Amino acid sequence: MEKIEKLQIADVLVLLPLWDKMEGREAIVREFRFPDFSEAFTFMTRAALKAQIMDHHPEWFNVYDKVVVLLTTHDADGVTALDVELAQYMDSLVD
Repeated sequence: MEKIEKLQIADVLVLLPLWDKMEGREAIVREFRFPDFSEAFTFMTRAALKAQIMDHHPEWFNVYDKVVVLLTTHDADGVTALDVELAQYMDSLVD
């Protein structure tokens, strides 16, 4: 898959207004907040099922009601269409 270069990351973020470029890495990041741990875990479970189908897995961590997701394509050493697709799916889970 073709790597999305730095300038293109800015273009990608126009499509993903709630995401940011991760400083120091070729990655995008978003923090999700939920009413409680159960809702956060439900989000992670649904996102994990999609990630498994895509064979594209996020870097993420969860503390109680917060889930921080970092997306990058390790094989490409940068953000690719896979990251955009997974980010859009995650956004759709909370809209």
